[in-house]
Amino acid sequence: MAAVGSSVGLGNLWRFSSEAGSNGGGAFILIYLLAVVLVCIPVLMSEYLVGRAGLSANAVDSVGELAIKSKRTRNWGVLGWIGMVAGFLIVTFYCVVAAWVIRYIFKFLGNDFAGKTSDEVADVFVNFISTPMQVLPWFLIFALITTWLVSRGVNRGIEFAAKVLMPLFFVLLAGLALFALVSNIGNGGTAEAMAFLYSPDFSKITPQVANAALGQAFFSVGVGSAIMITYGSYLPQDISIPKASVLVGLVDTGVALIAGLAIFPIVFAFGLEASAGAGLFFITLPNAFVSMGSLGTIIGAAFFFLAFFAAITSSVSLLEPSVAFVSERFKLTKAKAAWIMGAIMILIGLISVYGVRPGGDTFALDAIDGFTGQVMLPLAGLLIVLFVGWRLDKAIIAEEFQGSESLGKLLLLLTRFVAPIFVFIVLLSSIYTGYFAG
Repeated sequence: MAAVGSSVGLGNLWRFSSEAGSNGGGAFILIYLLAVVLVCIPVLMSEYLVGRAGLSANAVDSVGELAIKSKRTRNWGVLGWIGMVAGFLIVTFYCVVAAWVIRYIFKFLGNDFAGKTSDEVADVFVNFISTPMQVLPWFLIFALITTWLVSRGVNRGIEFAAKVLMPLFFVLLAGLALFALVSNIGNGGTAEAMAFLYSPDFSKITPQVANAALGQAFFSVGVGSAIMITYGSYLPQDISIPKASVLVGLVDTGVALIAGLAIFPIVFAFGLEASAGAGLFFITLPNAFVSMGSLGTIIGAAFFFLAFFAAITSSVSLLEPSVAFVSERFKLTKAKAAWIMGAIMILIGLISVYGVRPGGDTFALDAIDGFTGQVMLPLAGLLIVLFVGWRLDKAIIAEEFQGSESLGKLLLLLTRFVAPIFVFIVLLSSIYTGYFAG
């Protein structure tokens, strides 16, 4: 549940709806599904394996120790560094988006959108994110909650978030999806959403769409950011790594698809723009909720409560790898390491809070999101599958696969021959289109 909680987050709601809407719906989802099965699940298995087989909770030392044990250079530990830094950078802007979410809960509870036109609803969001002093208190609240949960340790912090918040998340999501589907059958919103999401237009499949799909898959499942190496160190020996990898990958994908069913029927029913990008979450949907009258106020508040639950379980997991590293490397208590890293997280997060141009251009947040999602996460994922597939001692792999030998061999085959090729191609394409093309 902790691993599912780390995977399921705003990436399944805010980022998935934004990316799917901007990249052709079904075409994007098709590549996304292939990326999860052929790439992310093998990467996830590799990270669990390294985490549990290693002697440390932190990714850097786990990889280094296993490299030495396999008679390889300890320099392989660099993949742990890349993943850990990527996860830490992600949580700095993640707290900013979560701050927007919290503010919107109270805006709906206070009925702030009542009577507003679509342009006025858009202005509310743009003016809010363009005024750092309005975002700052909510950013600090969310960042402090995240740090506090991590400081409580695995059992009292991460486990609490997994056992209490995740079930609430699933109940709310299922309820909202059911409401969106049933209530929009008559007006055509449900049928249009189903066609958009599940009838791919193959002409829309481009290198850019492939980049976006793989980046979203890495971001959503949580691979490449050292989270699952750290969580793997907490994984009991009686849990099958291959089966756990498949379970987490499929549950995360299922949540993303259900989230699409909760969002897009409303979008199409009200004639709103599916390709609105990030605005889909904070402008397009609130417009739809406003159109529902008093019921929309309740649905809107419930929707952003849902997003808050998703955000907190993921933010905890994103901060955990760097805290585990600092705690072990510098011999600090978990609580002290958490508050130190939490303070640094807040300082770096201020760049995203204040890095907004007039008109709501979140250039700082977008830059960090783009670099981590399209470069750092795939790079760390590529290195981990190369390490496990070609450099890790086969005896270590065999020991960790006991009880799931057949599934383990299949995933290892993908780890060696399929995942590296796809990740390498998309990584090069992503770097070229993002930093050199044009």
